[in-house]
Amino acid sequence: MRNWWLRSCLAVTTVAATLAATALPAAACGEDDKPAAAAQATGEPGAVKNVQAVGNLPDAQGAISLAFLRYGHRDVMAVSGQFGLKLYDLTDNPAAPKFVGQLAIPGLWETENTEVDPERKLVFLSRDPRAFGGTTHNGESGIYVVDVSTPEKPVQLSYVKVPAGHTTSCVNDCRYLWTGGPAKADDQPADWGGRPIWVTDVRDPRHPKVSPQPIELARNDGKTDYVHDVQVDKNDVAWVSGRGGVRGYWTDGVHPDPVQGRMRRATAYAPVPYAGGGVAETAAPSKFMHNSFHPANRRDDGAWRGHDLVYATEESFVDGCAGDGVLTISSLEGSYHGEGWKSTPDKPFRLRTVGTWGVAGQEGSDPKSGDCSAHYFDIQDKVLVQSFYAQGTRFLDISDPTNPKQIAYFRPADAASWAPTWHRGYVYVADNKRGIDILKLTA
Repeated sequence: MRNWWLRSCLAVTTVAATLAATALPAAACGEDDKPAAAAQATGEPGAVKNVQAVGNLPDAQGAISLAFLRYGHRDVMAVSGQFGLKLYDLTDNPAAPKFVGQLAIPGLWETENTEVDPERKLVFLSRDPRAFGGTTHNGESGIYVVDVSTPEKPVQLSYVKVPAGHTTSCVNDCRYLWTGGPAKADDQPADWGGRPIWVTDVRDPRHPKVSPQPIELARNDGKTDYVHDVQVDKNDVAWVSGRGGVRGYWTDGVHPDPVQGRMRRATAYAPVPYAGGGVAETAAPSKFMHNSFHPANRRDDGAWRGHDLVYATEESFVDGCAGDGVLTISSLEGSYHGEGWKSTPDKPFRLRTVGTWGVAGQEGSDPKSGDCSAHYFDIQDKVLVQSFYAQGTRFLDISDPTNPKQIAYFRPADAASWAPTWHRGYVYVADNKRGIDILKLTA
C-alpha cells in the first residue's frame, strides 16, 4: 500500500485546539521531514449527504492532483501522483473514465496543483526535494516537462533542476513557470522562512531555462518566506499564496507599480504588484495560506455585493481538529496601493476578513477520523467544493460570502481528499488513498 497518508506539508503541529489567534502559529507545510502518523478512521463509518458517488478509479491510488485537456472531441484527464502521470479518456462516459496512458515515475513527490498547457499539450510535474527519499535539507527539486500530444504515449521531454519544487504553476499562457516551496534547503539563506519563487522559461519545453534570481521575496511582513502555490485569474493576475498571505501580480503588459510609484512593464521575471496582503490572524492564525481564488470580473452577492474578494485556504494542523486550517474570504479593499508589500512586524497590514468556514463541528464531520485542515478547492457558479483531507469533500453555498453554508458532503471512512475539480457537471476528487472519486451533486 502506498504512503497515502503523506500530506502535502508533511508537518503536524501539536498544540492545543484552543490556540488563541495571538499565540505562536501552528507549523505548516514542510517544516518537518518526518511523515505524520497515518490518520485512522476510528469514528463513524463515513457520511454522505446530497452527493452521489458515480465512479471511482482505484488504480489512481496515490493521486494528488488532476487537470483536463481537449483533443478535438476527445476529453482527457491527466492525473499526477506518487506513481507519476496517468491519463484517462472521459469522452464516451465522464463517469467511467478509461485508462489510456502512463508515464511511470514511482516515488515522485509531490506534483501538487498539476499544470497543463492546453495548446501545446504539455504537463508540468513538480518534484519536491522529499521525493525518492530526499529531505528538505539537501534533496533535489525540479520540474518534469511531459508531452501528452498522444495521450496513449506520454513522453518526458525534459527535466530541469530548480531550487524550489513543491508546486509549479503556469504564467503567461504556460510560457513560463513559477515554482515555490517547500521549507528552505541548508544551502539557502538562514533568514528565509521557506523557499520563494523561481521562474523557468519553458518556451522551448525541451530546454527549460531557470532564472538564478528568485522573486516574491519579503512576503511575510518583510521576511522572505514559504511560497506554496500560484493561481492565475481570468484577468491574468497571478495570485501567490504562502506564509504571509496572498498577493496578486501582473505578469504581462504595462501597469502602475504601487510600490515603485511609476508605470512599468510587467514580465514573468519582474511582475508588477496588484493587490493583496496578509490574512488576519483571527481568521488564519498560522498565517500560512495554501492556495487561493480571485473571482475576476465577478462581484459576489449578499452583504458584500460589489466588492472585490479573494478566497484562500489556511493549511494548518492542530490536535483535536477544532483549530485546523479553514477557508477564508477577504476583501481586497485597501490593498491596491502596495500595502501588502510595505507591511512590517511593527506596522502590519492585513486584509479585512469577510467570512470563514471550517469543517470542525459541521454536519458529517468526525474529529476522530484524522486531519481536518482545508486544502484545494474549486468554484462553479455559487457552489464551492473543497477538500478537507480525512473529513472528505465539502460543498458550500457561497452566494453570501459572509456566511458560507454547507449543502452537501462526501466523507468515506478512508477519505484522504486532496483536490476536487468541477468538470462537465461532475466533481473529480484526487484522493490520495482512494484514487479518483467521481461525484455528482444532487441537492
